[in-house]
Amino acid sequence: MHKASALMKIVKFGLRRSFISLLAIVLFSFSLIAPALATGVYDLPSPNTEEIWVVDQAKEISLATQNTLSSKFKDVAKATGQEIRMVAIRRLDYGETINSFADEVFTDWYSNEESQANQTLLVIDTLTNTTAIRRGSQAAELLTQDATESIVNETVGYNLRVGNKYNQALLDSSDRLVAILSGLEDPGPPEIEENIQVEGTFTKAEDTDAGQAFTWVIILLVLATVIPMVTYFWYVL
Repeated sequence: MHKASALMKIVKFGLRRSFISLLAIVLFSFSLIAPALATGVYDLPSPNTEEIWVVDQAKEISLATQNTLSSKFKDVAKATGQEIRMVAIRRLDYGETINSFADEVFTDWYSNEESQANQTLLVIDTLTNTTAIRRGSQAAELLTQDATESIVNETVGYNLRVGNKYNQALLDSSDRLVAILSGLEDPGPPEIEENIQVEGTFTKAEDTDAGQAFTWVIILLVLATVIPMVTYFWYVL
């Protein structure tokens, strides 16, 4: 009897340790998954502390493209005082839209109208293929609203519709931005192939939110199932 009792205690102790380990793994995994789901403003390096022209959090932009863009933007800044920066992220935070995210980045990097004046920022989310451009007051005198919308929809949007060509999208949009902000003629969007649908370029915000909400629901359901089980066996054993 004593041996059986001792064996039972060992088994219970082992099971308890197993459940504790399982809980630790679940919580640790959740801590890793949550940050990976989205990119926040504070995940981005600031051009105020480093010479940054292109930020690729999405891992979609080649090093060659980044170097080409950085060189062009640096030259434009020296020649005209107009600064262009591009950001590619892999996912928006829950409840965030490409426009609200672009607003946050722009105001975080440039906190007042004076610092914003000669700045142009293009942000693209590669999960939803949505794009936004923000510009300061001086940049806006050169880069009109019509030109901005054309770059978003007809230049970036076109390259994404024909096969998620992120590198080409940024290169083509940079050609237009550099020309316009340098006071030159806008080269315009790429020629659209007849078999490419122009309408419906981007995922709707409600569709994006629904997809992100589904991901969080699954995670919470897993936790809601595992944690009560662990708690129950902790007290029973």
